[in-house]
Amino acid sequence: MKTLKTIYDTDIGYNNTKPEQYKLRSAVRAVVFDAEKKIALLHATKKSYHKLPGGGIEEGEDMQTALKRELLEEIGCEANNLKDLGIIEEYRNGFKEHQTSHCFVASLVGEKGTNSLTEEEAQDGFEPEWMDLETAIQTLENEINVDQYEGRFIVLRDLTFLKAAKAQIE
Repeated sequence: MKTLKTIYDTDIGYNNTKPEQYKLRSAVRAVVFDAEKKIALLHATKKSYHKLPGGGIEEGEDMQTALKRELLEEIGCEANNLKDLGIIEEYRNGFKEHQTSHCFVASLVGEKGTNSLTEEEAQDGFEPEWMDLETAIQTLENEINVDQYEGRFIVLRDLTFLKAAKAQIE
């Protein structure tokens, strides 16, 4: 998979000191299209930003298993027709974390179901929203200066993925 972008604290308006060592985290995400060409975003209502569904790869999981689990948890559905979109690396100095996100473009399988959020996701007020790709891009562009440190990484990362998906489709 091709690396689309590497994001550093300075890219989101922060100047945290680089740690001596980073915790490594691998994650998967997807731009999931339904039959009406709408995609799923999660609205973190308590933090005022949107994000693509996905999350960390747990020990013993491969990317596809992790993505299937995350999609069921966060948007309550399954997807197929996975196509590689790209990788984004994030060096989050404030968390001493180096995260690598692998993203796919996928198609919704069956009906939209009910999500099953983790406690942390529920506390952040995660609500799935379906919108066309252009609206999703505009939504994240409007949130680029969100107040939260982590939120700024998420919005820039997922905006990059959405723009790459648009380019891949065109």
